[in-house]
Amino acid sequence: MSTITLTETPPRRSIPLRHVMAVFVGNGLEFYDFLTFSYFAVYIARTFYPGGSASAGLLATLATFGAGFLTRPIGAIVIGRMGDKIGRKPAMVISFTLMGVAIVGLALTPSYAMIGPAAPILVLVFRLVQGFALGGEVGPTTAFMAEAAPPNRRGLYLSMQYATQDAAILVAGLVGTTLAAHLSAQQLQDWGWRAALLLGAAIVPFGLLLRRTLPETLGHTHPEEPAPVAQAAPRRARPYLRIVVLGLMMLTAGTIGSYTLNYMTTYALDTLHLPATLAFSLLILNGGVSMCFEALSGWLSDKFGRKPVMIIPGVLLVLAILPCFWVIDHVHSVAALYGAEAVMAILAAVSAVPVIVTITETLPASIRSGAVAMIYAFAISIFGGSTQFVIKLLIDRTGNPLAPAYYWTAAAIRGVIAMSLVKESAPVKQRHSGYAPNPASPATPPST
Repeated sequence: MSTITLTETPPRRSIPLRHVMAVFVGNGLEFYDFLTFSYFAVYIARTFYPGGSASAGLLATLATFGAGFLTRPIGAIVIGRMGDKIGRKPAMVISFTLMGVAIVGLALTPSYAMIGPAAPILVLVFRLVQGFALGGEVGPTTAFMAEAAPPNRRGLYLSMQYATQDAAILVAGLVGTTLAAHLSAQQLQDWGWRAALLLGAAIVPFGLLLRRTLPETLGHTHPEEPAPVAQAAPRRARPYLRIVVLGLMMLTAGTIGSYTLNYMTTYALDTLHLPATLAFSLLILNGGVSMCFEALSGWLSDKFGRKPVMIIPGVLLVLAILPCFWVIDHVHSVAALYGAEAVMAILAAVSAVPVIVTITETLPASIRSGAVAMIYAFAISIFGGSTQFVIKLLIDRTGNPLAPAYYWTAAAIRGVIAMSLVKESAPVKQRHSGYAPNPASPATPPST
């Protein structure tokens, strides 16, 4: 019999707006600066890797971008588990502080022309710190909101995890388009990308102030619920290996899709040779469309269940990726480019949200922050960090501009398979099946 392992509590009051803002605006700001590095990769390559061909410099920059993903699992283990041991709030404050330090350091690193090989080394160090901070960010914020939200609104609230990331993409796109419209290529290389990073860094003090006002959700259980029995971490996690494996498969597919969409700016500049203003406007489209449809996805998953809301658009996405890339490459019009990008972004957004909700609902509170952080970090560190590099390498080696489509389609198929195997976790489906969680009972592992 299917079970839901997230302990149910009596109805909660609405979460104050300042608390939602503290969790998710901070999350969005962190991703804004993390992803801005990718968006300005062409100009950063010219700043720190001026020797050799432009293609080699871009590959070196994308490799540096990918290096930031190597420390994500470490951040997930350290900060994510900290969220399970000392609380969600301190873990979120620590990750945000480290991100602020890395953003400012990266933006102020002198160019290769000024300090030579020390420049790319410093960039690499700050990227590693950024990866460490982001690796520990997702687990505590997701656990906090899952525990603070009413059970029948959990999908909607957790959709903000992705929606604020895409709001950050939207803001980064607006900033990039504005800079590209008013600055020359040389100015973008000299200081434009630095200004974009520092814009995010200016908000860090306010984000820290907001996060310090958060309540703590770890350990705040129903008064009648028995205290959890202490167990070693491996023993506590063993019953949940199924959701860990399936979660990795689903998040891997979503990660490759997300970073392929994020690469479209570089793809438009480097492969399609489009103007910078048009290339950066793709970020606005991607971020705006994804943000709206992710919120819709969370709401739909609360009403109809997690599985149908992720599987149906997931299958449609598998069928749409290759035709959309073909249209972008062969139909040379702005309308075709925007239309194909919008179709892929919508389907990817709707399919992605129920994945993180399902993983979070299936895991017990005692390991939720660390486990969510590690599943997410390992999926992103392996495939998020390599996707843009692999896409560029495939295009260079094959000469085929459709190479990204084949790579993403293969990943999307694996994701749909995992979605079909995962168990339904939505409370609305549990009620319809006759299962009524007892708020006084501790979370129980899923049946195997």
